[in-house]
Amino acid sequence: MKLEIISPDKLVYSGEVNSVNMPGSAGRFTVLPHHTALISSLKAGEIIYQNEEGTVTLKIDGGFAEVKNDVISVCVENVIE
Repeated sequence: MKLEIISPDKLVYSGEVNSVNMPGSAGRFTVLPHHTALISSLKAGEIIYQNEEGTVTLKIDGGFAEVKNDVISVCVENVIE
């Protein structure tokens, strides 16, 4: 799957991933290969994704995500470092 995470001021991440776990407004959810299409708002919390290098955790202030055809597009308000 391809994951792209953007914030208003930069491209945070773009690359292949095995799974993504996100803080949806209605609760956490995980996206795996061949996931059904969806659009979800995101609340403040952590996006956790796994790629070939390991597990990465990003703290965010909120945003939204779209999943379609094994492409996950995430727009976040701010990445907390």
